Order: sequence, then C-alpha cells, then structure tokens
Amino acid sequence: MPNLELIREQYNSARALCTKRIVVCAGTGCIANGSMKVFDALKNAIALSGLEVTVSLKSDKPEEHKHHDVYMVGSGCQGFCQVGPLVTIEPNGIMYGHVKPEDAEEIVSRSVVKDEVIERLLYHDPEDGTPYKGVKEIPFYTKQMRTGLKDCGNVDPLNISEYIAHDGYFAARDAFTKYSPEELCKYFQDSGLRGRGGGGFSTGMKWDFARKEDNEKKYVVCNGDEGDPGAFMDRSILEGNPHSVIEGMLIAARAIGANEGYVYMRMEYPLAIQRIRKAIENAEELGILGDDVFGTGQSFHISVMEGAGAFVCGEETALLASIEGKRGMPNPKPPFPAQKGLFGKPTIINNVETLALVPVVMQQGIEKFRSVGSAKSPGTKTFALTGHVANTGLIEVPFGTTLRKIVFEIGGGVLDKDGKINNDAFKAVQIGGPSGGCLTSEHLDLPIDYDSLGAVGAMVGSGGMVVMNDSTCMVETARYFMGFTQNESCGKCVPCREGTRQMLELLEDICAGEGTEETLELLQEVGETVKLASLCGLGKTAPNPVLSTLRYFRDEYEAHVKAKYCPTKECKALTPIYIDPELCRGCTICTRVCPVGAISGEVKQTHVIDPMICIKCGACIAACKFKAIS
Repeated sequence: MPNLELIREQYNSARALCTKRIVVCAGTGCIANGSMKVFDALKNAIALSGLEVTVSLKSDKPEEHKHHDVYMVGSGCQGFCQVGPLVTIEPNGIMYGHVKPEDAEEIVSRSVVKDEVIERLLYHDPEDGTPYKGVKEIPFYTKQMRTGLKDCGNVDPLNISEYIAHDGYFAARDAFTKYSPEELCKYFQDSGLRGRGGGGFSTGMKWDFARKEDNEKKYVVCNGDEGDPGAFMDRSILEGNPHSVIEGMLIAARAIGANEGYVYMRMEYPLAIQRIRKAIENAEELGILGDDVFGTGQSFHISVMEGAGAFVCGEETALLASIEGKRGMPNPKPPFPAQKGLFGKPTIINNVETLALVPVVMQQGIEKFRSVGSAKSPGTKTFALTGHVANTGLIEVPFGTTLRKIVFEIGGGVLDKDGKINNDAFKAVQIGGPSGGCLTSEHLDLPIDYDSLGAVGAMVGSGGMVVMNDSTCMVETARYFMGFTQNESCGKCVPCREGTRQMLELLEDICAGEGTEETLELLQEVGETVKLASLCGLGKTAPNPVLSTLRYFRDEYEAHVKAKYCPTKECKALTPIYIDPELCRGCTICTRVCPVGAISGEVKQTHVIDPMICIKCGACIAACKFKAIS
C-alpha cells in the first residue's frame, strides 16, 4: 500500500531545495508554437549562467536530494492559448507570453538571476496597453474560478509525486478505506455533480444504477472522444493532469465495484494518449493501480483504447461497440450501459472533465462544492473559448455565469472584421458545438447552466463556445455545422441518415440563392422530425444549430430567400459584384475577361455590371488593376 504522506513529504523536501521554478507550457497549442524549443533554450541558458538546474525531482530517493537553483517543468495547457508559448517563473509569479528561444538568455539573466520583470514579454491589455505581471493580475485568469483546472498547467503531468504533493490520490484512498460503495454513490448524489459531457445526468445516480447490478464483472469507462469543432477541454486535462482522471476512475470503480477500466481516446490526440499511458504506468509502479488497491483486496486495472476519430463514438453505446471491436454505431436504450454495457456487463461511462472533478468534490466536501454554481447545476464548467474574441483559450467558470462576463470580461471583448475590439460588433455565440445552438445579444445576461440553456434551444454540450461578430452569416454557420454532423452520421437510423442530408441540401439551396419561403418551412419541419425521431444523441441534437438560428435570425434567412441577398456578403452566390465609379478608369479590361458579357461601358467611362447576367466567377475582380471591383 503506497504511503502517500511519505511521498508528499519527500517531494516537498526536494522542492524546497530549489530556489526558482520555471514552468513552460507544454500543451499541444504551445508545443505547436515552439514551446519545447523555448524549454531547451532556457535550460541551456541556465547551464551557461552557472546555475544548477534540474528537470526531474526524484522524491523517492531522499539521499539524492541536493540544492538546485532552478527546477524546470513542462506543464500541460495553461489555458491562455492566445499568448503562447507561456513561461511562468515562481515564486515571483511572473508570466511571459509569446516567448521565443532568443528570449531565453534575457529571461535567465534578468528574471531568474536578478528577479527583474521584462515588461515587453508581459501580457498587455489590448485596449489600453496596461501590463500585467502574472496569473494573479491578468483579467483572463482573475475572473475565472479554476477548480478542475487548478493543477492543469501547473503540475508536471509526467511526475506522479508532484500530483501526490498536491494532495492527489488521497481522495481515492479515502473512497476505498472509509466509504462503502453505497455511501460513495449517496455522497455524489448529494453533491449534485452532473456529467460534464453534455447530458448533465447525475453522476451519483448513474453510479448507483451500476452498483445495484448483481454481477462480478463491471467496468468504468472514461469517454475522451472529444470531436466537436473548436473543443479541446478533455484533451487539455488529459495532457495537463492525467492523474486526476485516473483518480476519478478509481473512485468510480470503488462506488460500483468495478475491477477494470478503459480510457477511450481519439487517435488524433497523441500527446494526451502518451501522457495518460505514462500516468497509468506510474500509478501501477506505486501500487495505486493493481490487484490490491489501497490494501482493500479490490483490483482495478486501466487500459487505453484509441478510437479512429468518429464523432458518433462520443455517444456511449457507440463508444462501447468500438471498444468491443465493432463498428461504432449506437444501440437503442434500454438496456442502459449501467445494466448491460461493455461485453454485456454493467458499465458506467463518464467523460474526462467529470472524472477530473470527482476527487475535487471529495477534497472540498459537499457543502463547499455546492456553494459554487447554481442550485440545480453546482460547481464549475470548462469551456473552449474561440472565435471573434480577443482572448481565446481554455476557461473555467461557475455555472450561472453569464455570457456577458465570459465574452466581454474573460474574453476581453469582441473583435470586429478589422480585428479591433468593438463590443457593438457582437452577433452570436455558438455554444455546445455542432449539437448546440446559437445565442444572441438578448441572451448575454442569461445564467449558463443545463436548464437555462435548454429553455432557449441551446445546450452546454461538451463546452465548445464560438463567438461570432456581425460579419458572420448565420445561414452559412448553420450550413457548416449541419455539414459536419451529416458527415459524421453513422447512418444506422433513417431520420438522422436521410434527415440531416435533406437539411444540408436545403441550406445549400438557401446559400446558393435557390431557396424559397417554402424551403424555410420544410427546413423547420425536417429539423423537428430529426430531433424527435433519431436513435441517438447525435441525431437528436444535430438540428439545434439550424433550429436556433431559424428562431433568432429569421430575418437573415428571409433576406436569403426573399431578397436573394446575404446581408454579410459571405454567401458569394447572393453577393452582387459591384464596380466603384470613383475608382473605375474605364480601361475595359473587365469587359474583355467577363465570360458572359455582363459588363458594359465605354472606354474611359465608368463601367457597370448587370446582376441578372453576372455569374460571380470573380474574373473581373482578379483582372482589375485599380481595385475598383468588389
């Protein structure tokens, strides 16, 4: 049985011998921007300066502990993706953004050795230029409540001792040694923790269903098949704090009596897969996972299963089919997986964020956990904030937070078509991914939780949040999301297979200028039918982007079908090509390249385009030397 207190004490003793700690973001986004080159450059600069540096604290060997000037860590995603690569220097609390390898020598000589702040590398407010020193000052962080993400981007994901030093695995030990399975299920029902994967079902209630099943073999499955466009919450947690997910699975296993678990992940997440496998290996080496968990005699082993990236495998029965080696297609319910799931045995499936919050709930206690969020949706939720917003990245806020706070305060404001902050340019937020809905300015003060969003035709979903400005065509946005879900439909049930295809064709007609008022009526009718009659969650939610935009942006649809005009000029077929009379020199080049003779005009006189003849091929735009045609 692992001695968690001893491991924590030994790690903290080793950590106390390091004067400075440098944390370099090593999440996928920052790595893509060159953060590992920054890491190597900093390590080399420290060595050249004559300082002692270590990149691995071996807490299990106290006899090897010695003083180091600098302890370097590659963390998971720190959330503020907009300004990566990120480098944090502790205990000074300095965070630098957009760091390049050539900045390493100055960072070491000034900030590490002399404790000076390099102002040019700090985050500056995009409006007034105010510099902010670090996480405790930057509004992007101070206006959040990072609970599930509190250690993500801080701890070394490859060092289990550091996780334990942050009180990791203590909750799992308590679950196995102080609670019965029935007491654990009751504990989490009372906590109000709801599934963060989109459905929002009570976690404790789901566990209790599986606990009551009389079967010697039960499974715990972590759903890491995150496929929504613009969503990266689960990936970031698995990359930045994989042990939190393992601990959540351990507690779930104790609650239902499971002895085997699977982490199901899409193969497009190689870094997350690598880190969760390493974390499982380290947990097995310490005896946290294995045949005698915390001396209770209960065994629990975890395997990692890589999926091929089918969006439908986010649906739990399709996910289970994929693990079994079958094609990922949903099955009717009941029976529910808690009754008959993986290989026909009772199975509970929770998504990554839910499992990462499980130990947090036990650490905080029911009362403290429920003190945050709303009555029916306690706690916090992570969102991937993207789109036309100043600060993009991974955020975490309490349920009940308004869109206004997220977009204008945490997000730093809306960017207009010229890339400048202009909150008047706000148009909509697509929330919940391709299965979610679009919210407008009238919803800015709506408290975000499962029930309030459902009432206005949207959903929390997995947590994707795309901000759109007034240059966005909502019809084209609906067409894009419908194209995604139609392509990802497994084809098993007719309403989803055929209905999404029909909806996509109707939207394409509208964007091409071939739609009518009858098209809008048919689109509404088909959407409601698909939502009602589809077999699984993919089909039942696929019409949401279309139905919500029809509801809140009806005038934009009508402009497309009645006036044959796209107000944002995003739909090329509905955007007339225009010759600016002030710029036109009458050179006649445009008349010569037009394939249909739609342009007329005399030499050295302003030319005009007949919109009834023009096929919008763009040849005249490319040929005009005076940029008079747009």
